[in-house]
Amino acid sequence: MPFRLLVPLGLLCALLPLHYGAPGPDGTAPDPAHYSFSLTLIDALDTLLILGNVSEFQRVVEVLQDNVDFDIDVNASVFETNIRVVGGLLSAHLLSKKAGVEVEAGWPCSGPLLRMAEEAARKLLPAFQTPTGMPYGTVNLLHGVNPGETPVTCTAGIGTFIVEFATLSSLTGDPVFEDVARVALMRLWESRSDIGLVGNHIDVLTGKWVAQDSGIGAGVDSYFEYLVKGAILLQDKKLMAMFLEYNKAIRNYTRFDDWYLWVQMYKGTVSMPVFQSLEAYWPGLQSLIGDIDNAMRTFLNYYTVWKQFGGLPEFYNIPQGYTVEKREGYPLRPELIESAMYLYRATGDPTLLELGRDAVESIEKISKVECGFATIKDLRDHKLDNRMESFFLAETVKYLYLLFDPTNFIHNNGSTFDTVITPYGECILGAGGYIFNTEAHPIDPAALHCCQRLKEEQWEVEDLMREFYSLKRNRSRFQKKTMSSGPWQPPTGAGTFSSPESQDQMREKPAKQKVPLLSCPSQPFTSKLALLGQVFLDSS
Repeated sequence: MPFRLLVPLGLLCALLPLHYGAPGPDGTAPDPAHYSFSLTLIDALDTLLILGNVSEFQRVVEVLQDNVDFDIDVNASVFETNIRVVGGLLSAHLLSKKAGVEVEAGWPCSGPLLRMAEEAARKLLPAFQTPTGMPYGTVNLLHGVNPGETPVTCTAGIGTFIVEFATLSSLTGDPVFEDVARVALMRLWESRSDIGLVGNHIDVLTGKWVAQDSGIGAGVDSYFEYLVKGAILLQDKKLMAMFLEYNKAIRNYTRFDDWYLWVQMYKGTVSMPVFQSLEAYWPGLQSLIGDIDNAMRTFLNYYTVWKQFGGLPEFYNIPQGYTVEKREGYPLRPELIESAMYLYRATGDPTLLELGRDAVESIEKISKVECGFATIKDLRDHKLDNRMESFFLAETVKYLYLLFDPTNFIHNNGSTFDTVITPYGECILGAGGYIFNTEAHPIDPAALHCCQRLKEEQWEVEDLMREFYSLKRNRSRFQKKTMSSGPWQPPTGAGTFSSPESQDQMREKPAKQKVPLLSCPSQPFTSKLALLGQVFLDSS
């Protein structure tokens, strides 16, 4: 298992300066926007358990309970806070008992990490209070959405909540989280073009597309990922049907020789013949829907790029077979390794282990520094940048380890499990089938059924709640709504929740479309690259 060489050399050493809030390698103070809520600690916490470091997991849980405070005047990315903080806390909460943490009565329906996750998620809810139900990209954790906040959000920043928020609703019993996530997903579905594609950035106030380049990479990627993973986690046929419709359009308009290009969302004409490293998640996603042959062909295309440079450049010009100017770096992203792990579990093909070996050797040889692993600034000459992204610990390390560890508890096939007594009855946990969020935080799908009452009781409660909300909606007409008063209410009117089937019916009557789509002036090639390249430079 070659990856075991990587663990003692750098992982815990890399965590220590971040753990204690120490200055960075250049002597500067930590960034308050990240260190204020111990981002890296939360992001790397479940990695510790997967690697078998139970004592460190336990210690970090204590540190988080003593130090995390979300009542801070910080402008935070809604997307990043959800996938890293909410997702990381939920995963750690559900893995706490396995890690030997003493859990409180009622777990997994209660617990300090769950309360932290809920608190963090509530800080994000004001972002969803828009006419469309699609969230702003940034929210102030203390004051809500800033008055001058831009309404333009990327597609992934709107459609990447259902895994974490549905889990949170199931564990806490508060439906608001899953509700807002579903509304955002449906708004994107309703906004797709006549040829079935979505753009890259949209105005959340008007529902008009601002960037019309369509692809599977930066700014769009995890929207597609969460349709599939949300469908599996929630056993939701509608979400899967939505993805399969997108998949048809993606194959028809963006796939060329098992590469995926960027095209204009209304016409399907190629706008950028570029492969982005973030797109390397796609073969893994294909494997989840059983499309193994196509997944392997695309994976092998991406692997040739890795072998060419010893890593995946952020942008790779497919016709020229080389990097794109100012996009030559590799911040140790996990996507290709993630796909290798999924495909190896599905096929056992030794080629996938070869990628893992190459990744270990490249990371060790090129990016290892005194106490951590540095971002590769330029793959052409292997110059390093003075930073290490938290997703390296949360994702890259984790997926590499799992690729080489077939007996890890994450890979459980249901042969073993734990029985837990909750306030709602007996519950089975740890039987496998974990769903990774887009930051590689595993969610036990069985946990979503642990905190729900028996069906007979649930029906009675639902009848009471329908009556309650009916009265509440009538009352709310006479009350002034503010950002801080009352629970979130889904937007109403034309275009409010509809299934793929009903949406197809709406397409036959374009005159009734509530939100017309605007065309953007065409951008020069370099401007498009700059726009897309800046979407998630600090995340995967």
